[in-house]
Amino acid sequence: MLSSYAAMKPLLLLTPIRLLQASFFLLLALTVALHALFSTTSSLVLEGGSPLLLLISAHRLPLLSLLWCALLALLAYLCTRPRPVLLLDYACYLPAPDRRLTYETCEYFVRRAGRYSRTSEEFMRGIYLKSGLGDETYAPAFIFESGHDACLASALQEAEEGIFAAVDAVLAQTRVDPARLDAVVVSCGMFSPSPSLTSLLVRRYGFRPSVKTFNLSGMGCSSGTAAVDLAARLLRSSREVRYVLVVVTESISLNWYFGDDRSMLVTNCIFRVGSAAAVVTNDPARRRDAKMELLHFLRTHHGADDAAYRAAYQEEDAAGIVGIGLKKDLIRVAGEGLREHIRALAPHVLPLSQLVAYAYAVATAWWGAADGKAKSKPYVPDFTAAFEHVCIHTGGKAVIEAVERVMRLPEGLTEPARMTLHRFGNTSSSLVFYELAYFEAKGRIHKGDRMWMLAFGTGFKVCSLVWRSLKGSSVDANNPWRDCIHRYPLKAW
Repeated sequence: MLSSYAAMKPLLLLTPIRLLQASFFLLLALTVALHALFSTTSSLVLEGGSPLLLLISAHRLPLLSLLWCALLALLAYLCTRPRPVLLLDYACYLPAPDRRLTYETCEYFVRRAGRYSRTSEEFMRGIYLKSGLGDETYAPAFIFESGHDACLASALQEAEEGIFAAVDAVLAQTRVDPARLDAVVVSCGMFSPSPSLTSLLVRRYGFRPSVKTFNLSGMGCSSGTAAVDLAARLLRSSREVRYVLVVVTESISLNWYFGDDRSMLVTNCIFRVGSAAAVVTNDPARRRDAKMELLHFLRTHHGADDAAYRAAYQEEDAAGIVGIGLKKDLIRVAGEGLREHIRALAPHVLPLSQLVAYAYAVATAWWGAADGKAKSKPYVPDFTAAFEHVCIHTGGKAVIEAVERVMRLPEGLTEPARMTLHRFGNTSSSLVFYELAYFEAKGRIHKGDRMWMLAFGTGFKVCSLVWRSLKGSSVDANNPWRDCIHRYPLKAW
């Protein structure tokens, strides 16, 4: 495998201009050679050749021009067609058992902090009990220490534990030498230290100086899918980028809210520790090793609407304490954003039968509106005809139920989202990878299956990744569900 890569490397480093020049001289040489061949055989053809050879000899120049144009068109197609984006493998971080945040531990921490009113404590208790979270989610180290305030060191510790564990696992699983990585993309919505998190990785793993690094922040729970989107665009647009490491994480330590604003207290109840890492490539030699191929990716941004922009918003409360407020309008905004996103995604993924049914429903609704008839419910295509599996953003119980309602999905299709929320809580940008791990642990993925990853983020953004499986499910030693999958599914709410 390495020898074939070494043999192809000089061709991969050719710039488009050099490739075009080489193609021109190759075609020119071919034209001259064919012309010489026809010239030497023309006397034989004229003496008693077949009618086909007589025709070719009489129209040498047009035929050579046609051949030249055909070869040039083929070369242009080969150079401009999208390169495949392959998911070699991924890994999810499973914290140590002593980081489990049970209901009792969480309640004890809240009371020990002594910074909440009795009303706020009762409010958080109610939210927690209705959240769908179980007693096996994980919290950062400062929750279990004597002091109740996190510091920068706590946030760095949380980031390093999750990121290093996930990256170590995925590099071992893919057998990719860190020196071969061409780009590193790290997404973390609420923690952006200096030096950056990508610099942290470069320092630990010794990536080569030419490695390209990208840090995504402030994008909320959608940043994991957005990071893969960015990696895919790099792989499809550059001949020099072959392997990209994608790392998705979040920081709770510096974002725990100690005020009494109810919209900000919700984050304390649902957000938990989690990280994931993946290696994606456009190297065709690794296709047999890859788990999935990325078929389509789409991001829609709805921040032009003020309600969408402020649906999840970081600000100071009345006492000057910083927190992230999840507004009551969030579910409505998520539903409207999802509808707009679906309208943009549907033509690329739905089968023809569903597109025809959708067009008919739109035409019927328009005709009914023109006649003054009452508006009917908007038609929702059957996305189960386009995908065998769906990884829905596990933002919370209300978010999952809203997606079910908007897309009219059967309850069984949202099982991985509900179980991931119960087992790991809202781990933000890494959620979709924990759901993918659930599918694999259950052995539900088969070769050729299509999977839709859907995530929402602050701003307000909706992001989609559409994959096709290249092999069946496999449960490796780093699957976070490996030791508990036998207990799922269960009734989470």
